[in-house]
Amino acid sequence: MPAFRLRIVALLVCTLSLGACSPYQKLLKSTDVTKKYNAAIDYYENKHDYYRAGTLLEPLIPLLKGRPEAEKAEFYFAHTNFRQRNYTLAAYYFDQFATTYGASPLVEEAEFMHAKSLFKDSPEYELDQTNTVQAIAAIQDFLNRHPESKFRSEAESMSNELQKKMEVKAFEGAKLYYSLRYYQSAVVALQTFQQQYPASVYSEEAAYLRIVSQYELARESVEEKQRDRYLEAVAIYQNFVDTFPQSKSLKQAETYYDAAQKFLKDHPAPTGAPNAAAATN
Repeated sequence: MPAFRLRIVALLVCTLSLGACSPYQKLLKSTDVTKKYNAAIDYYENKHDYYRAGTLLEPLIPLLKGRPEAEKAEFYFAHTNFRQRNYTLAAYYFDQFATTYGASPLVEEAEFMHAKSLFKDSPEYELDQTNTVQAIAAIQDFLNRHPESKFRSEAESMSNELQKKMEVKAFEGAKLYYSLRYYQSAVVALQTFQQQYPASVYSEEAAYLRIVSQYELARESVEEKQRDRYLEAVAIYQNFVDTFPQSKSLKQAETYYDAAQKFLKDHPAPTGAPNAAAATN
């Protein structure tokens, strides 16, 4: 073996040997509960080494049951997971801490951190939002329990951000139906969006797309359903004009309105039929 390779192997062996004998490695193998606990607290508080603090604390927790150190150990262990971005685990351990130590002065922070961990675990809006719904519920529960909390402002900010994400999710989902030409689904989804988020910045666009979707739904419908669906397009347009009289989409919307009115004029209601009928989706 060439000399330089021998030196590399020797260096690796030396490094591994030193690592095996490092204070941290010795602590991992130690059976001294108090010594490991104190070292873990030192890693957490002074060295900000959350990985080593966590690996030392995890096996200690069951051994500390009934001892005064148990509360701090479990609280710090939950924090080590949060600091390492293990948000699912952090949420679980903060919740477990709050349940176990209901009378602790740390409960308020633990409940906040439980909610914050769920907030951090919320995915991008394109993905399933089950975690987001859970996070919103946890934040609201925290605010209900601690209305005067020092964490209130941050909790409200997190809630607003998650609500915004849900709003975007709902709007983009409705738009996707429109883009795919599933007009019946688009009409329903856009109406639901408007009802759920009446003050949304997307309300105007949603209202306009609902006109287009309803018109296209009517145009593609079987003959016996067309008149009712064009009447509904006219009604949606009139509501749009009343709600957004200065809309930049007013002229485009008017073209659909005019086309719907032309169809209704060219296809008058049969004698004895109502002048206006609600659309049947």
